[in-house]
Amino acid sequence: MSDQNASDRDSRHKSRMERKKAVVDAAIAAATDTRGLLLVNTGNGKGKSSAAFGVLARALGHGMRAGVVQFVKGRSDTGEEAFFRRQPEVSWHVMGDGFTWDTQDRSADMASARAGWEQARAFLRDPAIGLVVLDELNIVLKYAYLNVQEVLADLQARPPLQHVIITGRGAPEALVEAADTVTDMGVVKHAFKAGIAAQPGVEF
Repeated sequence: MSDQNASDRDSRHKSRMERKKAVVDAAIAAATDTRGLLLVNTGNGKGKSSAAFGVLARALGHGMRAGVVQFVKGRSDTGEEAFFRRQPEVSWHVMGDGFTWDTQDRSADMASARAGWEQARAFLRDPAIGLVVLDELNIVLKYAYLNVQEVLADLQARPPLQHVIITGRGAPEALVEAADTVTDMGVVKHAFKAGIAAQPGVEF
């Protein structure tokens, strides 16, 4: 490429970035509201809970207190739990009995979901808790173990600056509508489909 062509390319790039910066700066200037957000991570792809725990780490970095309730999941040997339980600002509760295809007991699963929601309510009523993570709550709602409207009412009544992240496949439409940010994680490839077992540090 000649020096002139390189100069023209650099000039065009600078012009595009100047226009882009103006658009971005205008959007930032227009975003003046500050309140607690409801985030939903759903979809069939990997990473819904992992993304939530990444935000949990970010919240702790800003000095926030946090509460975690894990629905459905029953194991207590995950790396994220081992790490976050060492943080005094985090209250962590594993409230599930295992995946539904393992438990095969709807009544017991519903009872566990109800107990989990009572713990979630305690967090949602506490203005000292800045972030609440409700891991796999979408699954509980999908199987109607809890009433969606009851859950939405409790979420709406939470302290005004409290953030909530809800994870799990199959988020109900009413929850999607109520949320401020929704991420639908899709599958492109997954190692498990190639016969590779779940491994500590990556999968749990």
